[in-house]
Amino acid sequence: MPESKLPSVGTTIFTVMTSLAQECGAINLSQGFPDFPMDERLSDLVGGAMKEGYNQYTHMNGYPPLREKISAKVGHLYGVRVDPTEEVTVTPGATYAIYTSLTCILRPGDEVIVFEPAYDSYLPGITLNGATAVLIPLTFPEYSIDWDRVRAAITPKTKMVILNTPHNPTGSVWKESDFRELENILDGTDILVCSDEVYEHITFDGYKHPSALGFPGLRERTFACFSFGKAYHCTGWKIGYCIAPPALSKEFRKVHQFNAFSTNTPAQVGLAAFLDNREAYEGLPLFFQKKRDYFLQHMQGSPFRWLDSKGSYFVLGSYGHFSDERDTDFSVRLTREFGVAVIPVSVFYRDGRDDGVVRFCFAKAEKTLEEAARRLSALH
Repeated sequence: MPESKLPSVGTTIFTVMTSLAQECGAINLSQGFPDFPMDERLSDLVGGAMKEGYNQYTHMNGYPPLREKISAKVGHLYGVRVDPTEEVTVTPGATYAIYTSLTCILRPGDEVIVFEPAYDSYLPGITLNGATAVLIPLTFPEYSIDWDRVRAAITPKTKMVILNTPHNPTGSVWKESDFRELENILDGTDILVCSDEVYEHITFDGYKHPSALGFPGLRERTFACFSFGKAYHCTGWKIGYCIAPPALSKEFRKVHQFNAFSTNTPAQVGLAAFLDNREAYEGLPLFFQKKRDYFLQHMQGSPFRWLDSKGSYFVLGSYGHFSDERDTDFSVRLTREFGVAVIPVSVFYRDGRDDGVVRFCFAKAEKTLEEAARRLSALH
């Protein structure tokens, strides 16, 4: 048996907690997927595409009309001109786009700045490419960035910075000033950016997501990765896209063509038609804010203290004031004893840092959230 390239990596926490939820018959607020139906108009469009014969490979870089619609959408949202031919690549999910961005650039010895807690695919992707993750913790409890630490972390080996906003797992968001800080720090360097913006449409309290694409100093050096699954409640479709300048897209596509080569054709055809319905994504902030607020209202009978969530599917609950359990043990106990599965935030840190908070996914039907809150109200 050859030596493992990821010796410290096992099954992801999402699979572990979902399996435990199934074993215990628990409500699954751990994994980030909706339990309510997607828009029938979109599923009808995809079904229609299949019946019309769109069942073979489409263009390697994505169905051309879909790339045109993506370009138009980015222009509408961020006021940025994106060339659909040279700069847009449709991918089998956003995680794939992130990994491909890393793989087409990184070489052994390179360093990548990563903010923790970090979505769990970042560090393995860096390791598999022979590079080193330079970890900078977000400031607890607001999960903001200490930009002085970022400046101090940059070395001649720094090849890339990974940013994620709205943030998984914390629900924090970058302000425009954060993008400006990064833009200034990277000015005059060759450092690239991988911008994970899969929750771009899911923002709350009047906050509007300012994409890295909207900042000229970042636009020229960024792989911006997005998700249709998060936007349209169809995470199982695993369709996303990457927007990058022509030179970066060229390198991205060199890897893409020998990996997936092409992405699900009928889904792309359906999405191309559905993107004309701007209300479908422009209505998401209010749609998910109502779910966040509904969940928190019904959880008032529980002992958790809630951290501020400005975006994403998630809100963090703090429990350190009533329990000294490790968050991993606490999460298992909630699943087994109270029938609600959550995610311990320590798993998003390489060193297992434990601040006594767990992640709840509120992208669920109201009846699911009500029942979860009812069960957790028995927690003391």
